Amino acid sequence: MVNEFPQVVTIAGNDSDGSAGGPADLHTFFARNTYGMMILTAAVAGNSYGIQDQRTMDLPFINQQFKSIADDFDIKAAKTGMLADQPIIQTVVDNLKQVSFGALVVDPVISTKHGATLLELDAIQAVQNELLPLATVTTPNIYEGELLADMSIETSDDMETAAQKIQSFGAKNVLLKGRHSEDDQQEVRDLLLLENGEKHWLTAPYVPTTHINGTGDTLSSVIVSELAKGATVLEAATLAKELTYQAIANTIEVGHQFGPINIWQAQD
Repeated sequence: MVNEFPQVVTIAGNDSDGSAGGPADLHTFFARNTYGMMILTAAVAGNSYGIQDQRTMDLPFINQQFKSIADDFDIKAAKTGMLADQPIIQTVVDNLKQVSFGALVVDPVISTKHGATLLELDAIQAVQNELLPLATVTTPNIYEGELLADMSIETSDDMETAAQKIQSFGAKNVLLKGRHSEDDQQEVRDLLLLENGEKHWLTAPYVPTTHINGTGDTLSSVIVSELAKGATVLEAATLAKELTYQAIANTIEVGHQFGPINIWQAQD
């Protein structure tokens, strides 16, 4: 039967070293037994030492990628990653409103795990006002949560308040990822705020390692894959948390500095 196999798409940038962005999404889709496609928004020249250069795709090309995929495939779930700037965000939003790509997971890609901001103010506002209202699930890290909710997050109560503020922009479900540090931290606690108001704390041991590139991509891509196969948001997020922890804990030695996680651990 045509298009029977579960198909998913990432709308994201390409990292040349394969550790993050679209490549990490595609690795994860494969590991979770879904057929992954990619709408390219940007391209990054980088390695385990850092990013050396980047380019954004022109808007007509992004539009054509959406049309090409929508004309042929039956996408069951999609995710956004690096959207780079406000015009690209708006172009992606406009296209998502016209196609049937199923559940949408928004990985905001506003700030790095270390707090460096990646988007200008107008682009952050576009995420809040245009992209989040389309989200089935959004997966901000702690720094993105602070920017989106416009508040400091220090405690568990702060995380709950921030998740509620982010949900108020229109995202149905919010998975706010907890803080990572090396100050004798024992665990990482993420908060899942469901559409019905239920709160679930997802916890895993903290792993002190520099091999964490692609962590957020893998987590969000597991959620996309499981939603495409019919899982609930709670089931998908819980599995994503566990598999991402396993991918961090079982290190592979690739690169000299900030290496990739072990996405093979995301397999059944």
